Amino acid sequence: MNKPAVLVARAIFPDVLQSLAQVFEVESNQADEVWSAAELSRHMQGKVGALTTGSERIDALLLQANPQLKMVANMAVGYNNFDVPAMTAAGVLASNTPDVLTETTADFGFALLMATARRITESEHFLRAGHWTKWSYDMFAGAEVHGATIGILGMGRIGQGIARRAAHGFGMNVIYHNRSRLSADLEAECKARYVTKEELLKTADHVMLVVPYSAESHHTIGAPELALMKPTATLVNIARGGIVDDAALAKALAAGQIAAAGLDVFEGEPKVHPELLKVSNVVLTPHIASSTVKTRRAMAQLAADNLVAYFTKGQALTPVNTLNGAAA
Repeated sequence: MNKPAVLVARAIFPDVLQSLAQVFEVESNQADEVWSAAELSRHMQGKVGALTTGSERIDALLLQANPQLKMVANMAVGYNNFDVPAMTAAGVLASNTPDVLTETTADFGFALLMATARRITESEHFLRAGHWTKWSYDMFAGAEVHGATIGILGMGRIGQGIARRAAHGFGMNVIYHNRSRLSADLEAECKARYVTKEELLKTADHVMLVVPYSAESHHTIGAPELALMKPTATLVNIARGGIVDDAALAKALAAGQIAAAGLDVFEGEPKVHPELLKVSNVVLTPHIASSTVKTRRAMAQLAADNLVAYFTKGQALTPVNTLNGAAA
């Protein structure tokens, strides 16, 4: 019998690709070209499954052009590149890669917080430019992290990981806001206190964003929210581009409305709002929060395992939608 055909839309680890080839007829994009929507749809022709990253949009137009498609496995915990209702309506299963990147992403979130609060990027640029000629008492004086108040917007697995690092490692006062409150046991484990979004923004010395992207969470942080924050506060976004109004943030940073920001994700990435590139009090990284070899390999393998499980056993490991009333 012929093997089912799948598409791997971006470059992945060769050994993971080889494991897929044992089960599927694989078309891969190891050249790592970034395809347009039309190119993606063309490569999807005849494929019953696909392994994607956050840069490939699976929407109604693509689904209409590829009625044979049955499953798409995203190599990411987020899946805002999926039109999940359209996929469900078309009978296409979606999956993601939760859990395997939680601790690595929480590590990076804390690293970005530290770099932002302690002005590491600013000071390195200063040194590299040859401006360091003497020590001074207030040179790049930043914000305290140990013992400060961190406000976490979004308290899923990654938010909880950040809370544990903050409370247990840095003696921070942890406050959080989430769509639903954590159990008393989880709050105790994270040493976290539930507050309203407004109280969090007004109170926190450092605001960390870990909310999933949706139409409802678009511009969760915009000009009105930035106006609530302390002028000494920092903002860190490791969630998704679009959670923050990047134009409003650039204005707030330039005006000194808040002290600094650390951003790993951006609206319209890989493009970055040009005004963010003009301000010095922002740390910018290219969406690398989960980027360790071990974690990225685990993400690729889980995405591949989802495809194999669905097409060999009829049951994906980590589905994000349901088909015919039951998780597929």
